[in-house]
Order: sequence, then structure tokens, then C-alpha cells
Amino acid sequence: MRLSEERTDRGAGVLLATAAGDALGAGYEFTTPGPDVAIEMIGGGIGSFAPGEWTDDTSMAIAIAEVATTGVDISGGPGLDAVAAQFVRWYESGPPDIGIQTSAVLSNRPASADEMRQIAWALPGRKGGNGLLMRTAPVALAYLGDVDGCLRAARAISLLTHHDERAVEACEMWTYAIRHAVLHGTFDGVREYLAEATASAREYWAPQLDLAERGAPADFPNNGWVVHALLTAWWAITTTDASGPEHLEQALERAVRAGHDTDTTAAIAGGLLGARWGASAVPARWRRMLHGWPGYRAEDLVRLGVRTAWGGDDREGWPSSPTVDYGRYDTGRRAVHLHDDGVVLGGADLLVDDRFDAVVSLCRTGTAPVAGEHIPFWLIDAGEERNPNLEFVIGDAARTVLRLRQQGLTVALHCVEGRSRTPAVAARYSMLLGHNPDDLLEAMPWARPNPRLWKVATTPKESA
Repeated sequence: MRLSEERTDRGAGVLLATAAGDALGAGYEFTTPGPDVAIEMIGGGIGSFAPGEWTDDTSMAIAIAEVATTGVDISGGPGLDAVAAQFVRWYESGPPDIGIQTSAVLSNRPASADEMRQIAWALPGRKGGNGLLMRTAPVALAYLGDVDGCLRAARAISLLTHHDERAVEACEMWTYAIRHAVLHGTFDGVREYLAEATASAREYWAPQLDLAERGAPADFPNNGWVVHALLTAWWAITTTDASGPEHLEQALERAVRAGHDTDTTAAIAGGLLGARWGASAVPARWRRMLHGWPGYRAEDLVRLGVRTAWGGDDREGWPSSPTVDYGRYDTGRRAVHLHDDGVVLGGADLLVDDRFDAVVSLCRTGTAPVAGEHIPFWLIDAGEERNPNLEFVIGDAARTVLRLRQQGLTVALHCVEGRSRTPAVAARYSMLLGHNPDDLLEAMPWARPNPRLWKVATTPKESA
């Protein structure tokens, strides 16, 4: 499906924010952090995860996305069989944490989706754990142009491990809402799903959503159960100030503070928050830390999200090609930052310069490794009309440069030609250091920053 830049950003945010919530909550699982506890990616938890490492929640979502990114229909047939096989592959990797119900199904190593579904159906006892909801986010990306297919796939993949109608409805609702958020940039899809659902689903879920919006975690404490897990995530989203992209970070922290199954409820919330606010709203300090099965990092999640949303396609050498062809541009410009000689400013040639400890990119780049740490930002050379999170991104990029320098690292800051995005972020960095941003242009005589971009960069929101 052909997507605008804004929708592509939101599609890229689905898996990325799922993982961010997951890794943020991992270290607090089965605790209830108090209001004085700073919520960070501390690692630990019942799987002894490293700081920034995601858990089974994101790993199972990745297993789905790796199939969906090929463009195959994952609602049945060979596509659904491939999803089942990916679940088994992940299980055989020996994950440090796995849900009881999911483990009971996958430990049989079912050879097909039908066999996996039959095993799940035959399990005794309660079958409404939250293990299907935590992984559902990428399903929405595979069906942005097909709402019926979206619901069909959500149901089919849910039933692979969880044979419970309310659990399946929860996945349908959340997947529908994620699809709606990517396409329209709102959270309205949660309630919109109910308008088209069965009478039984409406009668059950409408008062449950009311409870989440008006209540508190004490009203839905058993968030290992899929219903209370969804309510916890919806509570965190709807009771947090949603006036700007900071909503993503604050709502994920709120989901963790709700306690108990913190990694899962935050992962569930993250899928919808990322679909609403985009990859550009996930703070760089989190993205720098994220990693997990099968050896992926944050940019791999962006790649999977974009390619799934695009039906498996790459465009102009992005996001999966080793390099992006900027051959027709003047990418060789560079200058030392006027206010910090540990920062070099310029064009895309800085990507292949091995003299820097870190490279901060403000344009699309390929998958080829960079000598130092690589931190990309989602920034278009335009104003707010194409950058819905413009102020946030510029501020986050400048603060990232500051953190890198505080760590004693040399930094290359670049866009394609170093003419617009680079001086804008460099100017904000100058302001963080207490200098006049206009002075910066003396060191960059070639700079021609987009006027709106420059104004936002040099007039932070808190000063506007």
C-alpha cells in the first residue's frame, strides 16, 4: 500500500514502540513501582533481561512480522503455517521467559497452523491469558488496505495458541485500532471496532472500556488475563495527556506503574501508541538501548514495520538496502561545530568516515554498518506539514548529541547535503550549550535551512 511519509512513520512506530514498552516494563514485572520510582530500561525481571532487551512479547510480534514483511497473506494457508513455524523457531531458541499457555502449545512443536490450533483448543482450563494480545500489533500493518482481512488475520493468529472468544475479540479490537491509528492518526479505532462488532461483543466490551477510562488499575488488577491487560493499556493511554508526542513516553511509563505484568501491558499499549505517534516519537535514549531476539536492534524493527506496511517493498534503497543512493547530491560538505569542536556537521559522506565514535543521521540511511554508534532520526526537510512531531524530533536529536558528548564521544551530525536539517539540529544544540544559534551559520556558509524548520529549531516549544 502506498503510504504518505506520516503514515509510514506511524507504521514504523508500531513494532518499535511495542518493543520500547516491553523493554521498559521488563525490569518491573510483578511489582508495582511507586510514584517516586523513575521508570527506566533497567533490565532484570523474571528473565534476567539486559537493560533495553525486549521479552517474549516483542519476539512473538517479530515472528509474525518476519512472515508478513514478505507480503504473504498471514490469515490462512501457507502464510499462517509460516507464522506457526516462526513461533516454533522462536520457542526452540530457548527464550528466558514464555507464557504458560503459549509454552504448553509450542512445546509440542506443531508442524502446521492447523495442528497448533488443535493443540490450543484441547488445552484444559482457562485459555484467556494475555499472550496473544501482546503480539498482535504487526498484524494490522499487513492489512492497512483491507479491514476485513485485518480482522480475519487477527482471529486466525490468536487461535493458534489461545482458544477463548473474549481473548480473540480483544485481539480483533486492538488490531483494528492499530490499523486505524496508522491510517488516521487517532485512537478512535478502539470504539469504532465496537460499532461493527457483534451485539455480544459490544455489550461486553463497551462497559469494560468505560471502566478503563474512568477507573484505576485496582479495578482491573489481574492483567495477566487478556481483558484486564487490554484495560490496563487503554487506561494508560486515555488517562495520560495526549496533546503531543510526549504522550507515548508518558503513557508507557504509566502502564508500567500499573504493576503486575508490566512488560506485557506496556508492550500492548506501545503497539497502539506507536501507531498513533510514529517511530519519530520514540525517544532516542530508548532506541539506543533496544535489542533482542533474533539479534535485532531498533532499526531492524523500523525496517520490519515499514516493509510490512508497504507490502514487502523497498523504495529508493530504503529501508532494507545496504546504502541509499545520494549520488546526485553534494554529500561531502563538512564543518566543525562552532560551539563544540567534538561535533562535526555535514552531509551523508560522514556515514562512511570511521573517525567518529557516533553518527547522528537526520535522513534515511541503509543497513550497512557505521564505524561508530549510529542513531538515526525521522526528520523530513520541511515544516510541521510533513513532520507532525517536528519540535519533539529536533529537541530529541539535539539532546542526543549532548548526551553523546557528555559521554566523551566524538559525534558526526549529518543529513544528505548538510544544508537544512543539519544546521537546524546543530542550532538547537548550540542553544543547549547557551549560545546564539545564529552564530552557527558562520561555520556553515553553504547552509540554507528550510525557514519553518529553522524557526522551530531556534524557538523551542517551551520558549514559544
